[in-house]
Amino acid sequence: MDTPILWHVIAGMREAEVSPWRYRGSAPHTGDNGRVPTENIVEVDVSTEMEGSFLEYAYSVIYSRALPDARDGLKPVQRRILFQMDKMGLAPTKPHVKSARVVGDVMGRLHPHGDAAIYDALVRMAQPFSLRLPLVDGHGNFGSPDDGPAASRYTEARLAPAALEMTRSLDEDVVDFVPNYDNTYQQPSVLPAAIPNLLVNGASGIAVGMATNMAPHNLVEVVAAARHLLANPNATVEDLIRFVPGPDLPTGGKIVGLQGVRDAYATGRGTFKMRAKARIENVTARKKAIVVTELPYQVGPERVIEKIRDAVNAKKVQGLTAVNDLSDRENGLRIVIEVKNSFNPEAVLESLYRFTPLEESFGINNVALVEGQPQTLGLKRLLEVYVEHRLAVVTRRTRHRLDSSEARLHLVEGLLIAILDIDEVIQVIRTSDNAEAARQRLMGVFDLSELQAEYILELRLRRLTKFSRIELESERDELTARIAELREILASDARLREVVSTELAEVAGKYGTSRRTVLLESSGATATAAKEPMEIPDGPCHVVLTGTGLIARVDGELGEGGPRRAHDAFTSTVPGTVHGEIGVITSAGRLLRLGVLDIPALAPVEGRPGVDGGHPIEEMVNLERGEEAVALMGLDSARPIVLATAQGVVKRVTSADFPQRDEFEVIALKDGDYVVGAAPNPNEDDRIILISAHAQLLHFAASNVRPQGRAAGGMAGIKLRDADRVIQVAVVPAELVSAARVVTIAGPSNALPGTVPGSAKVTPLDRYPGKGRATGGVRCHKFLKGEDALFLAWAGLDPRAVGAGGNAVELPEEDERYAGSGRTLKGLVVAIG
Repeated sequence: MDTPILWHVIAGMREAEVSPWRYRGSAPHTGDNGRVPTENIVEVDVSTEMEGSFLEYAYSVIYSRALPDARDGLKPVQRRILFQMDKMGLAPTKPHVKSARVVGDVMGRLHPHGDAAIYDALVRMAQPFSLRLPLVDGHGNFGSPDDGPAASRYTEARLAPAALEMTRSLDEDVVDFVPNYDNTYQQPSVLPAAIPNLLVNGASGIAVGMATNMAPHNLVEVVAAARHLLANPNATVEDLIRFVPGPDLPTGGKIVGLQGVRDAYATGRGTFKMRAKARIENVTARKKAIVVTELPYQVGPERVIEKIRDAVNAKKVQGLTAVNDLSDRENGLRIVIEVKNSFNPEAVLESLYRFTPLEESFGINNVALVEGQPQTLGLKRLLEVYVEHRLAVVTRRTRHRLDSSEARLHLVEGLLIAILDIDEVIQVIRTSDNAEAARQRLMGVFDLSELQAEYILELRLRRLTKFSRIELESERDELTARIAELREILASDARLREVVSTELAEVAGKYGTSRRTVLLESSGATATAAKEPMEIPDGPCHVVLTGTGLIARVDGELGEGGPRRAHDAFTSTVPGTVHGEIGVITSAGRLLRLGVLDIPALAPVEGRPGVDGGHPIEEMVNLERGEEAVALMGLDSARPIVLATAQGVVKRVTSADFPQRDEFEVIALKDGDYVVGAAPNPNEDDRIILISAHAQLLHFAASNVRPQGRAAGGMAGIKLRDADRVIQVAVVPAELVSAARVVTIAGPSNALPGTVPGSAKVTPLDRYPGKGRATGGVRCHKFLKGEDALFLAWAGLDPRAVGAGGNAVELPEEDERYAGSGRTLKGLVVAIG
């Protein structure tokens, strides 16, 4: 009988008869005897059939299409693409091939669901604006946030370097393989994934009755959290958040408000706001514009421009004259929004955040497959699943390598036995009737196993030489040592975790990059809460940089006296206005502009404006590798700036000729030199103080240093001996010299930073005799036994020392001797302010 088909004819049936579905065979026909055979009718309840069919469909969508596996962070189509490209040999060092070829191979061998779905997945893995760490190296038009890619016949692809870490060791039995759709090929059920791909690249997908939406993160931060979890399996979510403070989006921008992120890390669900990175620039001598350089994740410039025009037409945003997209390959994203002269650019920007995609929400829904079941996972559970997977992978890899090494060692030992009496081996073989007889005689004469005897029979005679014996003995020793190491890994859980942790650190060091997205607890002036964004108040404020590298804006005036708060040792303080800008001087001799409005404000506490928290300054400005922020500067041309370098160069410069750029050089540095500090210098009779690592102090009047242009290299400040360097520069007004203090902290130069408290001395500045510029100065600290250098030095009013956590460290009482020795500190000092 033919396969039953669904019987659809239910018209005319009574309502009570509609509930069952009727199955029957093929249409009635007349048999050989002329009689019509009985029909095969099976009645099935409609609800039961629909439930079963729907559940099968839903399971297929959830497991085979929409949700990623929590172990490797890949959906089946992504996993099959990477596996097939690896099988095709499309390594990063090989030429690109047509994307259509990759799609065809994947569809024909592993994924029979249509070329469109495969190519879409391939494209996403190649887009740097979609994935934080792309896994495919694309060549050609792979699209943009606004437009789709070119057809697969026009683009080319190969594996990105990071993809090799996803497929590495597949040939060492590290994961289970399953048949493909027609049982002709084998494919991995999961990839080894030496990279925590799910957290690093995120995921999105819509299944049946559920969906997933996971934000990308920074590889270095995720690896640090995974390594901490490996060493501390009982770590809490709060412990892990110290390593992973928030998402790190491929397109950069800012995340405003971190409570939703913390909720997602705890429960797997949460929401946060993404903001574009924008600044105010002068496009002409009198006209200002809002320049957008980074957009929220998954937002394209064309969509932003369209929404801005819609908001202007709807009278929701006012004060704009033009919107231009000046993005290009050399300068990256650059949307210039020109503002009318009569409007406040900062207020207009807040209005744009409110009514356009320059501010968007991202809903985190961490749904992934764990042992074939969809689960909503918090940060700790996500890391636990990945860590357990890596432990299993490394265990299976180690066991495979151990078996291979032991098998090879067995053969090598047999060869060494044969080499000891090679003539007799040859004689046994020559006098044997056949190969079987030779094998049996070798086993009997030399006490060899069957595998060893067979291997000797198949070996070429040229291998059985004296030189080969030396190689075999060396190989035997190497194999013995390797086997001992592999057995140690398998026998010790701590050793296994150490291996996994080390491999993660290597991956982070190889592929990790600095954070792109700035994390802010609040926006300072929240656009969505402002009914009238044009009424954003301006007013006086101070921007402070603390000894622990935190920056904050304190509205109002900084009063004198009152209790100090945590992190309240200010190494640099700049007065300004809420709507103004300040400059950040870096060790590379650059000045980076920073809008004061972008710095979150902190309210005064305990009778004195203080900094109870703040944000790391490296999150507020873009610093190059190895570059540090050394000081904050006002950009008022009436306040000259003094800079000093490690090689003893000093320079005075004003901001009158500073260009209207976000970053530029303020001093031309020599090779190997760097800026150690900067300070404002409003008056000619101010005293410039330079302190070197070899405890030399020199101070002289600022009038001895003539002001120079921005491109100048400065002039000689202090004469240094060999291997000496300047570690501190300060400027003290002439009328405050008697009130200023000099703090020096000495210790051994070969000690690791933060391990030796050292000895400190506090001396009034007026005890040090003044010397001329470009001289060696005077001795400012006598070294005790074991000391040979100054760790830190500082000159100014009301000195405060802080430790690594911002805690106060007590300084010794004042010492009137300017060349005296110090007193041992009770704690480690990282900064003085």
